[in-house]
Amino acid sequence: MDRYENQIVLVTGASRGIGASISRRFLSEGARVLIVSRSRPEYLEAPDWNGRACWCKTDVAKAGDVDAVFDYLDTEFGGRLDVLINNVGVQLDKTIDETSDEEWAWINSINMGGTFRFSRHAVRRMRKAGHGVIVNIGSIAGETADYGLPLYSASKGWVHAFTRAMATDHGRHGIRCNAVCPTWTMTEMSTMFFDSEPDPAAARQGIARRHPLGRLAEPEDIAGACAWLASPDAAFVNGQLITVDGGMGAASAVNPEFDLG
Repeated sequence: MDRYENQIVLVTGASRGIGASISRRFLSEGARVLIVSRSRPEYLEAPDWNGRACWCKTDVAKAGDVDAVFDYLDTEFGGRLDVLINNVGVQLDKTIDETSDEEWAWINSINMGGTFRFSRHAVRRMRKAGHGVIVNIGSIAGETADYGLPLYSASKGWVHAFTRAMATDHGRHGIRCNAVCPTWTMTEMSTMFFDSEPDPAAARQGIARRHPLGRLAEPEDIAGACAWLASPDAAFVNGQLITVDGGMGAASAVNPEFDLG
């Protein structure tokens, strides 16, 4: 299915994990995808893409790097941008009393600063075109805080509020903005966390069983939600936080099967 044929899609943080799956999903549906990341994606030159994948080496925390991405977009694609996926994000596993000013500035410059800078450039171009879609990758941690991740949780809460604000301001310009809020997703970052535990398999199973579907999310689950939000099927969906958590947020925190057994 080529529902994104001839459309220009930009995905940040797309060398691996969720971002890579999002890029591959749009490429598989015919889009031309501008991949933004610090490292070169392994899938960049896959023959199935027919040269439709482009890569810009970028540090989203640097305003000059972000400006250069859009200079390239203007040169190569005439400034056209149909879909922006703000996926890039980092975590800091420290409580607030352990966190330095430098770490505070670092996570803000990426999780908030990168989303802001890419969105600002995108809105300017989409407004001229009279249409466009922005999908931000939030997190369930932006709604209910994860233990030991105060800055990450706060930054994702900011992304959620920023999403609603952009939807409010720019819906009248034909620009839709929504956020996808994933649960624990099987990426390299999650694998590193599980591997650091004394019993990695037990740690993974323990978190998976908190989800009514009985498993963790796969990157493709998040990519599917993004592809739907960017499509005409979601033409009247704006300013929403789409939670993709396998039902975990709908369930009671107390599960009799393993809390009362």
